[in-house]
Amino acid sequence: MLSSVPRWFWKNYQYVLAFLFAIEEINKNPNLLPNNSLGSDIYNALPSEHRTVENALLWLCGGNQFFPNYNCQNQKKSIAIVAGTTSTFSAQIETLLVLYKIPQVTYGPFDPILSDKDQFTSLYQMATMDSSLVYGIITLLLHFGWAWVALFVSDDMKGEQFLRELKAEMVKKDICVAFTEKPLSIMKLYGLTFTILNRIRDSSKRIIPGFAQFINSLNPYQYTEDFYFSKFWINLYNCPVEWTQCEKSIDCPPNVSLEFIEAHFSITSTYESSYFIYNAVYAVAHVLHKMLVEKIETGSTGDTDQPMLLPWQLHPFLKKIQFTNSAGDHVSLDEQRKQIAHYDIKNIVKSGFSGTMVKVGEFSSSPHTEGLVIDEMMIKWPAAFKEVPLSVCSQRCGPGFRKIPKKGKPPCCYSCGFCPETEISNQTDTERRDTAPQQYPNNERTHCLSKSVTFLAFEDALGMALTCMALCLFVLTAVTLGVFVKHRDTPIVKANNRALSYTLLIALHLCFLCSLLFIGRPNTATCILQQISFGVVFTVAVSSVLAKTITVILAFRAVKTGKTLRWLLLSGAPNFVIPICSLIQMIICGIWLGLSPPFLDTDSVSEPKHLVMMCNKGSATAFYFVLGYLGSLALGSFTVAFLARNLPDTFNEAKFLTFSMLLFCSVWVTFLPVYHSTKGKVMVAVEVFSILASSAGLLGCIFAPKCYIILIHSDKNTLKGLKNRNASRGNEHF
Repeated sequence: MLSSVPRWFWKNYQYVLAFLFAIEEINKNPNLLPNNSLGSDIYNALPSEHRTVENALLWLCGGNQFFPNYNCQNQKKSIAIVAGTTSTFSAQIETLLVLYKIPQVTYGPFDPILSDKDQFTSLYQMATMDSSLVYGIITLLLHFGWAWVALFVSDDMKGEQFLRELKAEMVKKDICVAFTEKPLSIMKLYGLTFTILNRIRDSSKRIIPGFAQFINSLNPYQYTEDFYFSKFWINLYNCPVEWTQCEKSIDCPPNVSLEFIEAHFSITSTYESSYFIYNAVYAVAHVLHKMLVEKIETGSTGDTDQPMLLPWQLHPFLKKIQFTNSAGDHVSLDEQRKQIAHYDIKNIVKSGFSGTMVKVGEFSSSPHTEGLVIDEMMIKWPAAFKEVPLSVCSQRCGPGFRKIPKKGKPPCCYSCGFCPETEISNQTDTERRDTAPQQYPNNERTHCLSKSVTFLAFEDALGMALTCMALCLFVLTAVTLGVFVKHRDTPIVKANNRALSYTLLIALHLCFLCSLLFIGRPNTATCILQQISFGVVFTVAVSSVLAKTITVILAFRAVKTGKTLRWLLLSGAPNFVIPICSLIQMIICGIWLGLSPPFLDTDSVSEPKHLVMMCNKGSATAFYFVLGYLGSLALGSFTVAFLARNLPDTFNEAKFLTFSMLLFCSVWVTFLPVYHSTKGKVMVAVEVFSILASSAGLLGCIFAPKCYIILIHSDKNTLKGLKNRNASRGNEHF
């Protein structure tokens, strides 16, 4: 029975009414198409590809049989088509319309696929391109914190395009798709009806002036040639049908109207597609009006036996048509025009066996609005939910925790782990971020704390210990120098070149003092002095040892080989080793300062809660050149001293020089791996300790035996003692 058809089935019939309203309004307008009127044919768009193309072909044949390009009745055909609730429908009939260059003006949602003019040359879209719908949906999902969602899209080209765009944006915002379904195919399989509690609907607050009054003034006895119009009233009011031999008639109650029908029927609420249909009809009318005016002005009215206007002639005018409709809106078919999208967010509130759409918010792409606005108090969630329902794949990570991805799972499926010591997260499910160089996270990893500035200070236990060690060694070196000066005329002091001994002791004084440059708050001056003084002073000390070793060898060889070596020994030639070696080191340091000198720097990594002030060496290559040159001198001194260790000479110190260089090289070979394995203040302390240890090794190995003889066994520090010592040695060797 006709009355068994559900009322929601008639919702799209408003499109027909908007179409008829626009035609009647145009025909009543004396300024638009004067002395002419618009006619129309209405065809039902069945949800079948086969039937859609079949109906279009029947219309092109002008009758009930399929005879393309032939019309025996010489019936006049329509010159434009207003069609297309879906892009699929428009694309299907376009395959036929393009053969005849018949314009098709679509009133469905804008589809980028249909804007391909190489494929759809005769198709025009009333709707404008709207890239804000995807952004609006993403904003709504983020507002409620929904990150694990199902997508329901239409089973057509538009749905596929929209799905691609939406998924691309969802990936950027870490929103995952649980599954994707196409409701039409699901309903075919399972016969299910889907209700989406919150959805975004286009409501651009667009009104067709006079349309509501037109609908309310309708009665069952209008448009008798329209089969569905009478069927609509029969279904709405259960009007009885009376059949006669040639026709049918309906008998509805008197004064029936659509004005007082239920609100959920929505036939009186203007849909956007109805608005586009209204504009599409007017667009065709304006094009026809311009074409007629142009023909009248040029005097070419055409042959009376042929149609005045042909479909293909409308295309140049449709591409450029612009007008202002009765609502005051600017209308154009230019697809490059911009549109400010505005959407109402509506909540379906259940009332008995039906539901009412209640506006709970809105979204606008206008730069002058706030974007998404939601009135949470207006939202009525199902009774099963006491609060906003969650839609996540994993439990949220609280402050102080980070997301750990699960292998083989979408980004929304993760586990939570405690943030590492350099990161924080101060809100639930927020992206973790690294702390600033001057900050460190608290124990809970929820907020940052400022790092305190630190350095190897004199007040620190480590700094104080190194300072005391340096000062004690400095005093001990001063005492040693005093002993050597006081006993400068004794044989043991004179035996190995007093000047070289004094030079070495003074160099050791400076070595112990230069270690203090590494302790305390650094600045640019101390950073430069640290490395330069270290390199030059240690070069003087090591070259002094080399000169003393050469002196021992010359003293032994001069006795055997003759005047030349004796002259070299007496002329003080070994003393020139010190300035020559030191000059080379000074040149290396000068190049270092010229290219990339040391500078003040901060280390924010070594100590999590402190900002370590330290000296950056600038050019690491230059630093290792200084160390390498110093090491080569030490290795040369060790080699020469080792070869001269057994020379039979009185007070031969070659053995002590060998041990001192062995200890010196051991300290600095150990220094390199230890230095690079430490961080912060400890790194500086390692360098200071290496300076003190190597300097103390030179002091102890070279001067301790001599001081022992001078202070404790002074009887051996005489010529007689030397002779007795040599005699005893000779007897032992014999």
